[in-house]
Amino acid sequence: MAALLNDWSSQTGKYRPMAEINVTPFVDVMLVLLVVFMITAPLLTVGVKVDLPETSAPIIAGQDEPLAVTVSASGQIFLQETEVELSELVPRLTAITLNKPDTRIFIRGDKAIAYGVVMEVMGALTEAGFRRVALVTERPSSN
Repeated sequence: MAALLNDWSSQTGKYRPMAEINVTPFVDVMLVLLVVFMITAPLLTVGVKVDLPETSAPIIAGQDEPLAVTVSASGQIFLQETEVELSELVPRLTAITLNKPDTRIFIRGDKAIAYGVVMEVMGALTEAGFRRVALVTERPSSN
């Protein structure tokens, strides 16, 4: 019986193929992919490029992932990374949040944009019943 388990069969003299799977190349590929995704994932979360104003206000802590509404320097309004008109913003947010007014919404306004445009967006959100609306800024750089 032991002779049958060897790679070389004593009766025929032929090589019997090994029936084990070598997982080392698979693990190597998975580790490389893991490193690539770890490096690229933070770069994908930037979204719309805006130059945020600076403030020394404390950071808002929370468990749930907030929705981001961005007003670019040219006055375009984005919900996450999708451009929307102001008239479409509230219906889309209502659909996304499943009509939950306690959903956190962050407004990111470029510092070059007029104050009134950001207030129009904020007013539309509060008028629609969203109670947890906050403005996003950058921390001042300590040079």
